Amino acid sequence: MRLRFLSAICLALLPLLSHAAPRTCLVVGISDGDTLTARCGRFGSYEEVKVRIAAIDAPERSQPYGQRSRQALSRLCYFEQAVITERDTDRYGRTVADVSCKGHDAGTHQVTEGWAWVYDFNGIATRRGGGLFKLQESARTQRLGLWAGAKPTPPWEWRRRQRESDSSEALF
Repeated sequence: MRLRFLSAICLALLPLLSHAAPRTCLVVGISDGDTLTARCGRFGSYEEVKVRIAAIDAPERSQPYGQRSRQALSRLCYFEQAVITERDTDRYGRTVADVSCKGHDAGTHQVTEGWAWVYDFNGIATRRGGGLFKLQESARTQRLGLWAGAKPTPPWEWRRRQRESDSSEALF
């Protein structure tokens, strides 16, 4: 009985323990406007970590505004020390994390400047107070970044269209 009770408490606390303590790492690569590679650890025992910035989704590299979004993240984070606070792991094995470079939250920066959409994966954006949605609306109203275009296509829709196009081409 007592063992079951302790097991139940451990299971209830497990989600709280799954978030690792913040790590300071060197950003060594920028894949696109929401994904970077960081080198963590000590000299001689580095670990490279692929990080997807939590709560945002940026245009793909080959999508309109994709290169400019990547450049915006690069200006903030490339070859800088970043504080990485892990939130989750995505289906591709990337660490989903809050990232801070030069004292600025990278996700907030990308949304504020108009280089990314809010992406409420697992409710992270909502748990952060929903402020990102207001920043996105402000960037859209001011026609910043990708919002300068007529009607930008969110990356999740662009990826879906790409998959559909690829599958229809495979039929011929």
